[in-house]
Amino acid sequence: MDSHLPAAGALPLKDERDIVQCRAAVRRLTTDLKFSLVDQTKMITAASELARNAVVYGGGGEMRWEIVSDGRRDGLRLHFEDHGPGIADVDLALTDGWSSGSGLGMGLSGSRRLVNDFAIRTQPGEGTCVAITRWK
Repeated sequence: MDSHLPAAGALPLKDERDIVQCRAAVRRLTTDLKFSLVDQTKMITAASELARNAVVYGGGGEMRWEIVSDGRRDGLRLHFEDHGPGIADVDLALTDGWSSGSGLGMGLSGSRRLVNDFAIRTQPGEGTCVAITRWK
């Protein structure tokens, strides 16, 4: 199997196996983009947290990826989208230590610190989409 992934694509996020596949895909993408080991680890960690959130809190969803450029540098943008209950209070959800479940409360806030760009779109009853970008 070719180790390179296309410049854009998607993976389902339904269960633990999909979270593992997500991590592997992000590892391949960051390796293909020649990210430093530290930047690879940051992006893989953020992706793992957001994929887990989509599965555990969002009832499943998908991860989409795209290789992006701003004219000066290349980067990797990941979108984690679910159709779960949404987040009623985004500011609270982005607070370190807050968790709606039994987690450590580091998923959203920790992921935001690991990437260069972080955006969240959510509506109670309509799901959540988190987009993260790491630039090389």
